[in-house]
Amino acid sequence: MSNFKDYSTYYDLLYKDKDYKAESEYVIKKIKSFFPEAKSILELGSGSGSHAKYFCESGFEVTGIERSQEMVLQSLQKKIQGFNPIIGDIVTTSLPRKFDVVLSLFHVISYLTDNQSLIQCFENAHNHLNNGGVFIFDVWYSPAVYFQKPETRIKRLENSEIEVIRIAESEMLATQNVVNVHFEVIIKNKKNSQSQTLHELHPMRHFSIPEIALLAKTTHFELVHSEAFLTEENPSENTWGVCFILKKL
Repeated sequence: MSNFKDYSTYYDLLYKDKDYKAESEYVIKKIKSFFPEAKSILELGSGSGSHAKYFCESGFEVTGIERSQEMVLQSLQKKIQGFNPIIGDIVTTSLPRKFDVVLSLFHVISYLTDNQSLIQCFENAHNHLNNGGVFIFDVWYSPAVYFQKPETRIKRLENSEIEVIRIAESEMLATQNVVNVHFEVIIKNKKNSQSQTLHELHPMRHFSIPEIALLAKTTHFELVHSEAFLTEENPSENTWGVCFILKKL
C-alpha cells in the first residue's frame, strides 16, 4: 500500500514482536485442511516477506504481490529461497500462471475500502487460482469493532541505531464500515539525537460474515469456513480479526 511508503524502512522493527512463525503455521494448517495437495501460493500484500519465509521453509513455492517498492526491496535482501516478490497492485496485477492458494494476511483486504476494489481483488484472486483452489484472508470483524471500539495505542521500540515511538489514534466512520487510523511515528537517531516525525493515514474497512459471503458469491467463490484468526474460535464481538476461507467454484 502507498501509505507504507514513508515508514516501510522501520516496518520490521515496528512489528518485531509479531509472531510470524505462529501465524504462518496456523495458515499452513488451514491449507492442509482445505487443500492438502497445495504446493504453490500467491500472497497478496506480501510486505517484507516475513510470512513467506516460513511458507517457503515448509516447502511451498511463494509468489508475492506488494505495492510498496521499499517493502519488496527489503524482502529481496532477506534472500528467501522459493520466494518471488513482485511490485504490483493486488487489485489489478495479472500474472501468467495460476496457484493452488491465494493468501492475504495481516488485514490487507481491510485496506480495500470501496466495493469496486474489493470485487476486483476477489475476481483477481479467483483468476489466479487453480480449479478447487482456496483463497484465505483475514479482516477486521464488524461486531468486534462496534463492540470494542478502536482505542489510542502507543508503541515504543528500538534497535542499536534508532528509537521509534508510534502513536495510533482512530476515527470511526460508522456509515462506511471504515476506521481511519492516524499514525504518528517519531524516529530518533541514537548517534546524533536527531528526530524525524512521520504522519500516515490508514483507512481500514471491517466486515461481517454475510458481507463476505455475498462478496464470495458475487465473485464465484464459496465461503467454506470462518473463524477467529489463530485461536480457531467462533467469531464473536470479542474477535477483532477473522480468517475466511473461500473455495473457487
